[in-house]
Amino acid sequence: MAAQIDINELHWLLDIVQSMDVGVVVLDRDYRVEVWNSFMQNHSGLDGGDVMQRSLFELFPEIDRSWLTHKVETSVMLGTRAFTIWEQRPYLFPFNSYQPITGLADQMYQNVTILPLRSSNGATDHVCLIVYDVTGVAVNKRQLESANLQLRELADRDGLTGLLNRRFWESCLKKEFARHQRYDRTASMVIFDIDHFKSVNDTYGHQFGDDVIRMVAQITREHARESDFAGRYGGEEFVVLLPDTDLQGAAHFAERLRKAIETRALDFQGQPKNFTVSLGVASLEPEMQAHQQLIEKADQALYRSKESGRNRTTLACE
Repeated sequence: MAAQIDINELHWLLDIVQSMDVGVVVLDRDYRVEVWNSFMQNHSGLDGGDVMQRSLFELFPEIDRSWLTHKVETSVMLGTRAFTIWEQRPYLFPFNSYQPITGLADQMYQNVTILPLRSSNGATDHVCLIVYDVTGVAVNKRQLESANLQLRELADRDGLTGLLNRRFWESCLKKEFARHQRYDRTASMVIFDIDHFKSVNDTYGHQFGDDVIRMVAQITREHARESDFAGRYGGEEFVVLLPDTDLQGAAHFAERLRKAIETRALDFQGQPKNFTVSLGVASLEPEMQAHQQLIEKADQALYRSKESGRNRTTLACE
């Protein structure tokens, strides 16, 4: 009678294992499969007859053998459970994702518990792998991280132009100034504004004026390097911080930018309209005590460009 009860309990346990919505795999100490539940069958396409007494690494050569055996052997030696989570390793078994969020994740993200199994004589001769499908959690977290990144980017950018806003580019300037003080690294700044912009608004309207600002911002992005910081100073005034660039290098950049803006036309009611900018260029100097002095130097050079007839580049040393 007791034997019959044990057999019934075993059947119940097997039924429970088969119906669980997690993967259950039992391996012997040679990593041969002895239990392979329905979750594993459904997601792998391999039924029990395909996998029984076969090496896990033969069935799934994609599994990092050295990594998994190290995790398992450590768990067996200590006699404690071990865990791996999707943030450290996205998955153990290369299963496709069939959740409603398919399209956002091609493969199933998995958490895995490694559980040493002791026999009646106290020896650990089997190991159980419990595989949890955490694709929904992983995708939601990734989406949240992406959304937060986008929000941080939006917070650092000017709404009209997409260029860096003053708070952010000035923080970049502070860092470059600190590098200059510590490592004697050079950096330059170009400040420029759109010539006669008030008359542009008065003549063509503020909406067209915004179009002009966006056009100048676009050309600035096209000419700036990935390492440069192009931003909006305010109104029709712009700034480009050029790390590791001396005064002459910044002057060449400013002239290329000036000519590109001068030759780019913007349509107004079927008529092409051209615009120009005036620019001031300055570089960090040993005697500067604060980052604001670079802004002041470049701004003074800009003022001299405007005094000299506009549509020109002036260096701080001139």
